Amino acid sequence: MSPPKAFDPLRALAIGSQALGFVMIFVLGTTLDHPRPWQGLTLGLMLVVALVVAIVRRYRNNRLQKFRDERRQRLLGDDEGDEEAGDGEGRD
Repeated sequence: MSPPKAFDPLRALAIGSQALGFVMIFVLGTTLDHPRPWQGLTLGLMLVVALVVAIVRRYRNNRLQKFRDERRQRLLGDDEGDEEAGDGEGRD
């Protein structure tokens, strides 16, 4: 298993969007007379971004796992083919 990459863009997007969302909630609370609807909208957008990041991460992980499984099957299939070819040699 390879070590994780030094920079993960999905993680950066998740952290950045959450940080920006919390800052926006506080700013809206201090500047507006009735900030509740805007704060709720901001929280909703934060949740949508988090959900999208989670779905994209799961899609990438599933795609990587499928690629690894197919590669493993090809390698195992090649090994079985080599063993069958080796059994027939030297029997004269």
